[in-house]
Amino acid sequence: MAQLVVTQVRSAIGAKPKQRGTLRALGLGRIGRSNTLPDRSEIRGMIARVPHLVRVEELENGEA
Repeated sequence: MAQLVVTQVRSAIGAKPKQRGTLRALGLGRIGRSNTLPDRSEIRGMIARVPHLVRVEELENGEA
C-alpha cells in the first residue's frame, strides 16, 4: 500500500479548533514535523481539511 508523508508547514495559531484537532489527529503539532501515514480515504479527507497548513508527498512501497 502506498504511504503519505505529511509535513506541517504553517502554524496552527489562528486556525479554527477543528483544524487544530485535525492536525493533532494526523500526528502533527509543530512546524516541520512529519508523519508517515497510509494512503486511505480517511487520511485524504483529513488532509483536505487543512491543505493550507500541510505539505503531502506520496511514497510507493519500495521507498523509505
